[in-house]
Amino acid sequence: MEYSEKGIRMEQAYFGPFWRFLKSPKITDIDYNGSELWITEVENERYPVIEHGITDKFIEQFSHRIANEVSRPFNKKNPLLEAETDTLRVSIVHESVAVSGRSVCIRKSLPKMRLSVESALREEYCQKEVLALLINCVLSKMNMVFCGEPGCGKTECAKFFSQFIPAHERVITIEDNPEWHYSRINPGKDCVELRICGDFDYTKAIKTCLRQNPAWIMLSEARSVEVKSLLECWSTGIRGFTTLHTDDVRKIPDRILNMMESRYDANRLENDVYSYVDVGVLLRRRKKTDGRVYRYMDQLCFFTREQGVNMVSMLVWDGKLEKFKIPEGVRKIMSRYGIEEPFNNREVRG
Repeated sequence: MEYSEKGIRMEQAYFGPFWRFLKSPKITDIDYNGSELWITEVENERYPVIEHGITDKFIEQFSHRIANEVSRPFNKKNPLLEAETDTLRVSIVHESVAVSGRSVCIRKSLPKMRLSVESALREEYCQKEVLALLINCVLSKMNMVFCGEPGCGKTECAKFFSQFIPAHERVITIEDNPEWHYSRINPGKDCVELRICGDFDYTKAIKTCLRQNPAWIMLSEARSVEVKSLLECWSTGIRGFTTLHTDDVRKIPDRILNMMESRYDANRLENDVYSYVDVGVLLRRRKKTDGRVYRYMDQLCFFTREQGVNMVSMLVWDGKLEKFKIPEGVRKIMSRYGIEEPFNNREVRG
């Protein structure tokens, strides 16, 4: 097997001891810390490899190859080396700053959907009614924020629900590293994929979207002041998804407001958060009694602003649907799109 991704040759001789892990569809992350090799699998199981066969000589050769491919120096003055392909992200840290030894991290992001309606129900990712409700939220063109800690599956969850966007509605994805793979996962759908690089930052990318006739904007992660531009886009009627780091859906508004450039912006836009962010979803990961790690949908809420009052309506707690009553404003939006039974959807059977 030999092929090329943006100059990096995908062959055993190139990746050496890393190769057998790159070939496995179950492995997502390959981390070498200077002496030990750690592997992360799709189920988020993480474990060390005892006899990995990685030597200092190989790491030196591998670093040299990557540096040549991306035409960048890698030394004490330039201690970070990064390279990307359509499916891999390679990061190498020089031993001058990594005192434990030269560190190599390889993350795989394959263009496929790991989650399906069937697997979500089978693996108790969420209840049938919750799954149907969220699909109906997409069909009703609601803005959704997926949150949780690193590794909980925020992007995978967002990718799964994005497949229910109608093919004729243009989707623009914005990310710094390729993870959505929207066009390849959803062939035949109208999509523009934007990559962040150099002077083309998240804020500029979001503003550029307005000239590309989007129906939806998919921002890989809300991290900083670009969230202000995202809210402004959503206020125009453009819909979208994004992810952010927080451990409770009720913290989403504060998390967004803390990203604003100034306290003035935060105070001025607080009402906009409740007006234009519709749905909050929290993902978590836990260990089963047999030691296996699994992901599930822990919380779900609706954000609304009614009669001048900002409200958070919780429906799902600790993975359980606690109440079937959704806010009247949300019900009216769904009714506008022909959805009279929010907890039922023909895509969900079982």
